[in-house]
Amino acid sequence: MKLFNKKETPSRFSSPLGAMKFRLIAFMAVFGPGFITANVDNDPGGILTYSQAGAKLGYALLWTLIPTTIALIVVQEMAARMGAVTGKGLADLIREEFGLRATFFTMVVLGIADFGNIMAEFAGLASGMGIFGVSKYLVVPIGAAVVWFVVVRGSYKPVEKILILFSLVYFTYPVSAFFAHPNWLQAVKETFVPHISRSSEYIVLVVGLVGTTITPWMQFYLQASIVEKGITKRQYALSRWDVILGCIVTDVIAFFIVVACAATLYMSGNHDITDAAQAAVALKPLAGKFAAMLFAVGLINASLLSAAILPLATAYNICEGLGVESGINKKFSEAPTFYWIYTFLIAGGAGMILIPRIPLIKLILFSQVANGVLLPFVLIFMLKLVNKPELMGSYRNSRFSNVIVWATSAIMILLTIAWIWTQIPGLIGNG
Repeated sequence: MKLFNKKETPSRFSSPLGAMKFRLIAFMAVFGPGFITANVDNDPGGILTYSQAGAKLGYALLWTLIPTTIALIVVQEMAARMGAVTGKGLADLIREEFGLRATFFTMVVLGIADFGNIMAEFAGLASGMGIFGVSKYLVVPIGAAVVWFVVVRGSYKPVEKILILFSLVYFTYPVSAFFAHPNWLQAVKETFVPHISRSSEYIVLVVGLVGTTITPWMQFYLQASIVEKGITKRQYALSRWDVILGCIVTDVIAFFIVVACAATLYMSGNHDITDAAQAAVALKPLAGKFAAMLFAVGLINASLLSAAILPLATAYNICEGLGVESGINKKFSEAPTFYWIYTFLIAGGAGMILIPRIPLIKLILFSQVANGVLLPFVLIFMLKLVNKPELMGSYRNSRFSNVIVWATSAIMILLTIAWIWTQIPGLIGNG
């Protein structure tokens, strides 16, 4: 299905094998931004949500992964296309097209949301390493220093390669699910045949699964990384497949997380999971030490990857909004604001985790609510921008695409509002 009105250039190669080889090489040249962005969506918060879905309801919610994958592809494709066509980040376009007030709103709300999320990533790192008996007072500062050094001292291409490598570690989850010995026939059936329930627990988990799929930071980071990688209209036909592949892989990984927990925790009656690390620990007596270790390794990897990407998304957003230099390819002296924001977010997020008795649950819930508040605005901004003829030309949405995108966005907005409503009791009640 085409998502925009642009005819692709026919292959110049008469040999099918030669054309395929050329396209593979060309694809690997643009591969990265979409794959990394989508995979970071499976951060410790996402892993916890998928673990809860499997532990509480077994395989019953696997069907939600198909529509959420479609929604993720639709939104991510628009962000990547705007970056390739305009050569500008999302915050840049919002500032130019909607003015400073809209830009300031997105900068502030995204900054607050991401800071809470960054704390959650370091909390996930502490929990994951805690399984192996390592103190958070050791692992969190070391993790923060490693993430900072890799990004600040590197340039875009080597940093991207490291992030792709980290993204591949997520495949520990399918292996972990295999060792859990699930009922594959039932899992596949529940994936394609929806099992609907009116119970409040079911509804809250459905909304939570959707709420963790599309977040505002993803659009800002993806569009900025498309621009920094130098992807233009000429390469976009292939870059689009990077986005689609990333979205499919991330929800395939989510599938295996749900399956692993459904086959073990749900079947054993261990339904209450409040931390992603608890799922790894609980797997040990049920699926074996190796499955539990792989689950824990996946959590640690997700925490480090997310701790690197989320501060970047925020730094890109703020710097584009302010109209100052940004980008990993620039030196500290060339983009001081960008790197100081990144440094503050890393140091602040990690430092908060080390404070004794900090109300972490409330802070994380507050950041999630802030994400939910911002998402409808970001989706509307994107839809208005992608349909501007003077901005996108022939790459704007087709009429058919707009129907799909507006419907997807409307559903996402309604579910996000419902999701925020489910978070309010926890936000008020947790100390």
